[in-house]
Order: sequence, then structure tokens, then C-alpha cells
Amino acid sequence: MRNKKIPLRKCIITGERLPKGELLRIAYSKDGALTIDPTGKAPGRGFYIVKRVEACEKAKKKNAIFHQLKMPEQESFYDELIAYVKSLEEPTNG
Repeated sequence: MRNKKIPLRKCIITGERLPKGELLRIAYSKDGALTIDPTGKAPGRGFYIVKRVEACEKAKKKNAIFHQLKMPEQESFYDELIAYVKSLEEPTNG
């Protein structure tokens, strides 16, 4: 039986090539809106970042996401992204 190929994607912040499941997809729609896409199926162009708070803070500091997309910065997007990644890292009590 053949092993299923694991799709790799590149993080736009760190440049690491990782399995798709270990990265967070950001969708960029035609109307210029950026959305966090945890399912990986939202419409629009997508790019990937690692699910680490340090990487998201580095992106905010250097304005990496908006610089790559050549669009004006939306400051609240970075705060939303950092909060989302922090919620993924926190263990749930249950």
C-alpha cells in the first residue's frame, strides 16, 4: 500500500516548509479583506503562517503580511491573528 503524500506549504513569515496541517491559512478575497481561515477552505487566495505567537508578533513588527500583499496595513488584523494563535496554544481545562 502506498503512503499518502503530505502537502507541504511555506510560511510567508519564517520561510519554513511544513505540512499543511501545522500551518494557519489566511485568505485574501477579491474585495481586499483578509480573514483567518482555520478550515483551509475559505474562498480567495490563501497563504500560510506558522501557528506560533512569536512568528505573528514578528509579522506585526515588520508588517510582513501587508508588505507581501502590497496593500495598506490593517492594524487590527495583527491583533486578531495574535489572539487567535494564543487561543490555539493554550491548553483547555476539562
